[in-house]
Order: sequence, then structure tokens, then C-alpha cells
Amino acid sequence: MTEETGTNNAKKQLMAAIGPEVEKIEGAMRQDLQLAADQADPLLVEILDYGIFNGGKRLRPLLVILAARLCGLQGDKIYDLAIAFEYLHAATLFHDDVIDRADTRRGKPSVNKAFGEIAAILGGDFLHSRSMFLIGSHGGSAALEIFCHATNAMVDGEFLQLRNARNYNLSEEDYFSVIRGKTALLLAATCEVGALAAGATPEQQQALSRYGLNLGTAFQIVDDLLDYQGDAKQTGKAVGNDFQEEKMTLPLITAMTAANAGDKKRLLFLLADDEARQTGFSEAFALIEKYNGFGLSRSRAEILVADAVAGLDIFSDESVVHPVRILRGLAEYVLTREK
Repeated sequence: MTEETGTNNAKKQLMAAIGPEVEKIEGAMRQDLQLAADQADPLLVEILDYGIFNGGKRLRPLLVILAARLCGLQGDKIYDLAIAFEYLHAATLFHDDVIDRADTRRGKPSVNKAFGEIAAILGGDFLHSRSMFLIGSHGGSAALEIFCHATNAMVDGEFLQLRNARNYNLSEEDYFSVIRGKTALLLAATCEVGALAAGATPEQQQALSRYGLNLGTAFQIVDDLLDYQGDAKQTGKAVGNDFQEEKMTLPLITAMTAANAGDKKRLLFLLADDEARQTGFSEAFALIEKYNGFGLSRSRAEILVADAVAGLDIFSDESVVHPVRILRGLAEYVLTREK
């Protein structure tokens, strides 16, 4: 059996294992939004249906549920808490697409393209409000504090990225500060809130938070790699988009750090010059590859995933083998995903 066949089989097994949970998450969101929509404007209902049920991995609510199961919580009430994280994620996508003036999302017109910018902003506002209501109602003040800390970090990450715009000498430290705020801390919060809801020990909460933080950081690194190396048909967005937007992601930062003076000057020119940036992606790609920017970035993601999985070793009880196996599978999926 080839490595590719083994990877594909592992993905199929993972999808089969999480499929029932994803269906329950979808059902919980539809039921909750139906209740919330009783007093909502029909246009808002249409926007939410279009924007939320447009694909998506449901990773964030899934992590809440798996963390709770891992710490001994059974029953279906956890879904009411878990879907809050998907609402928050969807709200950020609505708003991000307005900020970026993005025309597509997951291969379809974005919410702002389909309904207009004002409608997209208001739809995101509603989802943010609803997410906080669910966390406060079903998780209590401790869960709400974790949730709000992650939300604030997302905003801080966006401001840090904004401040670093056109900073072509961005350090790895700044890069990781941005992605921790924008992506990783929210995944850490999903795991921590799930553990909290289950009455986990501080050690268990810390291990799951660490899992989420490392998983989220690795997820973003792979996302940055896919922007250079992915297939547009798979990812749903044009390859090279980050470069066109002058984003300093880890492959580019790594290459510029290692490059000789001439190659670094050339990369800076390709990035900073409007015309060169539109036509010079292939040359930039080759220079990043020359200095192993892609390989070294993937190695960083692999180290983070290994550390995430190692933290699960404290969950040795036979009754939690299934959620541990899925969490390990998700970590492996992050490294091998194509979209």
C-alpha cells in the first residue's frame, strides 16, 4: 500500500467516525436558528441559511464535543454550547469577506457578494450576539470568560496584522503572534470550554487547551502552504492570493530569512512592486522553494501536531479511546488536508 493510499484510507475512516457528530451539529444549528428566527427579519434568515450551511468542516464545535466526551460528559446538551463556536467562526468569515472585498467563499459567491456588504455585516453581528448568548446560557461565566478572551485575541490578531501590513521584514515572532490570535486561541478555547463543561481537572483542561492551540497554529501554517501549493479547485480560492495581497506568511518569511542579499532584494521587489506582484508569483515560488521555505514550514507544522498529540497521553482510560483516536486523526488530517 502506497503512502498516498494509506493517507486516503485514514481520511475516509476519520470522516466516517466524525460524520454522525457533524450531522448532529448541523441539526442543532438548524434547530437553534429556527427558534432564533421566529422574531427575525426574513432576509436575515435567508442570509444565515446561505452563509452557514455552505459547507465547512464544523471543526470548532466538533472539538468542543470531543473534549467534553474525553472528560466524561455524555448526552446532547453539549451541542447547544458547541454550536456557539461555529456561529462565531461564521461571523468572522462574513466580516472578513467584507473587509477583504472577497467575491467567493467555498466556491460560491460570498455573503457580501450575494446580499451586499451591509447585510453581511449585520448577519455577522447577529451570529456574534447569538454565540455569546449560547455560551453564557449553557456554559456559565467561566466559559464566557474563555470565549471572550479568544474573541478579543482574534481582534488583536487582526489589528497586529493591520499594523504589520507592508512590513516586508516581518519576524517569525510577529507571524506567530498574529496566527495565535486569529486562529489558534479560538481552537484552544473550544477544547477548554468542552473540558470545563465536563467538569475536567485543571490538568485535563490544560492538556486540551494545549492540543487546540498547537492544532490551530499548525492548521494556519498548512493554510499558508496551500495558498502557494494548493489546487484552486480543492481550496476554493486562487493560488497565490496571499502573495498578491502582500501577506508575509511563514514560507515567505522563512525564505527571506535564509536568502542571500540578491535573492532577498528580488523577493522584496516582487512583493512590493504592484506590477511585479501580479506577474511574479512563479518566480517568488521558485525562490521560496530554493531556500526550502515550504519544507521548513511544513516541518514546523509537524512539530506542533506531534506536541498536540503528545498532550493527549494523560487520557489513558479505556472508555475514552474513541474520542482520543478521533483527536489524533484530526491532528493528522490537518497536515494532509488539501483544502
